[in-house]
Amino acid sequence: MGNRKEPPCHNMRFMWNRISVAVSSLAIILHLLLHYAFHINGRASTFPLWFAVIVGGLPLLYDLSRQVLKRQFGSDFLAGLSIITATLLGELLVATIIVLMFSGGQALEEYATQRASSVLNALAKRMPNLAHRVIDGKAHEIAVTDIAIGDRLIVFPHEICPVDGTVESGTGTMDESFLTGEPFRMRKIAGSQVISGALNEDFALTIVADKRAVDSRYARIMKVMQTAEQHPPQIRRLADRLGAIYTPIAVAVALVGWLMSGSPERFLAVIVIATPCPLLLAIPISIIGAISLSAKRGIVIKKPVVLEQVGQIQTMFFDKTGTLTHGEPVVTDTVCFSDADPIDVLRLAASLEQYSKHPLATAILRAAEDKGVVLQNVEDISEKPGEGLTGHVGGQKILVTGRRKLPSEMVALLPPSTSGMESIIVVDGRLFGLLRFHDRPRKEGKSFISHLKPKHHVKRMMILSGDRDSEVQHLAAIVGITDVRSNLTPEEKLKIVRLETEKALTLFVGDGINDAPAMMAATVGVAFGQNSDITAEAAGAVILEPTLGKLDELLHIGMRMRRIALQSAIGGMLLSSLGMVAAALGLLSPLVGAIGQEVIDLLAVLNAIRASVPTKDLQDF
Repeated sequence: MGNRKEPPCHNMRFMWNRISVAVSSLAIILHLLLHYAFHINGRASTFPLWFAVIVGGLPLLYDLSRQVLKRQFGSDFLAGLSIITATLLGELLVATIIVLMFSGGQALEEYATQRASSVLNALAKRMPNLAHRVIDGKAHEIAVTDIAIGDRLIVFPHEICPVDGTVESGTGTMDESFLTGEPFRMRKIAGSQVISGALNEDFALTIVADKRAVDSRYARIMKVMQTAEQHPPQIRRLADRLGAIYTPIAVAVALVGWLMSGSPERFLAVIVIATPCPLLLAIPISIIGAISLSAKRGIVIKKPVVLEQVGQIQTMFFDKTGTLTHGEPVVTDTVCFSDADPIDVLRLAASLEQYSKHPLATAILRAAEDKGVVLQNVEDISEKPGEGLTGHVGGQKILVTGRRKLPSEMVALLPPSTSGMESIIVVDGRLFGLLRFHDRPRKEGKSFISHLKPKHHVKRMMILSGDRDSEVQHLAAIVGITDVRSNLTPEEKLKIVRLETEKALTLFVGDGINDAPAMMAATVGVAFGQNSDITAEAAGAVILEPTLGKLDELLHIGMRMRRIALQSAIGGMLLSSLGMVAAALGLLSPLVGAIGQEVIDLLAVLNAIRASVPTKDLQDF
């Protein structure tokens, strides 16, 4: 599971476009100086232009020839046609201006789409390369790839578990939430199962490897991620869709002008002013402006195409833990026995739990604090693995445990098990109370979900979770989502998202490593928070402050960016169309057409800059 390197083609293209911008700009300046300041004409004055056309034009024409072979006639085709025609007719200044406009737009686009790092690099970096194998009672470092089934390994505090295995000795907790979807820290004692990629917390655990590293849970997620990366959703860019309509019209007008006049200069003049720079410049500038606005609102846009697509989403997928919930348990119900008082149940449980490292202890203490419960002194506190938490309070023996630790005759007196988790309080051998826990839902969840259909035209909402069905159904009822899939593996999430993405534009929002493959397969992937580098790399957008209000802001910023980009592009194309008619009638020369196109570009760019200006109405629920 070594690091991967991204292919260098994107970086090379970006670098070449920047070189083309610099060379063509300098060539135009030198030509104008030689021609007008020093009155040097002929080949000497055009040499800088020839150099710019060769440096900037040939790589462009190579790319365009490949597109033509694939029968892709988008907005780029007009730029290539303009350069060829202008060069053949000796209009080198016109050709160089087009190279400058085109390479400048491409450089902006490449800048807007660069990614900081690879998802799979982040996955590989998180997984440890070394493990600690126990031989003759001593720990020896070995490569993770050398771990064999049956090896005894020590996982020290704050280390990542290297393989799937079983705890042989030690007691502690592991954070598996990013891998499994379960929102709680999982208690580990002898006999407990552990999974690769989980974070060990406070105490060292000795485990026996049940699988090799390459066959363990984390490696399987990485393989699924590779599959998702190799088969991304097919997205047709806004500029390509508009260019497919605009290009044949422009070519037709140019041919008519040529045929009517018999002059190839008419053809060139039309093609030059038709060069779709509003598409090549205004749309990238709108995107960059929206990226800037998003960053100011605590939203990092990693894939700019997200901004084009997010306002058109028809199906939205939600992970449960950490997305629709806070990923932490809260006390939601108290059951009393033998006429016990709910406050007394909470007081006794919290008095003991203040000395515990159990994952539910924090929830019990928070509930006690919220109700103003005064904790009592505890004596003889004990928390032996497999026996629960015991202590004496006011002369009474208190036990806090789970139903599986109780004798069968006592379990028979308990109410049926429901969704969530529970702690049972026993006083002097008698049932006293029961505390139930659920993952705390976000308070804005129901209003956010209910507004998606009327305000954003989202037709379908679905929860995809690795958590237990009872937990997921409980939350779904609270937020108002009826389409629920639970107990899902990353592979199953990926399959569902792929199928739905073939039917409509989709958005997946989640925060765990197990969400990353599905995130990459969706039209738009959104990571909630920075809990996982893997998820953040897989996502198209990262919401730093994980609230559903920020997700709504992303939807609005994307819709506004698309609206402004369309205004700039279509408005620019309409002005260019008027120029095309004038050029076809012989009213504009190629050079005047190029200058006119620059004026149109300026207007389109000025409008596009509005995408970076903040507005008040970025939430509507």
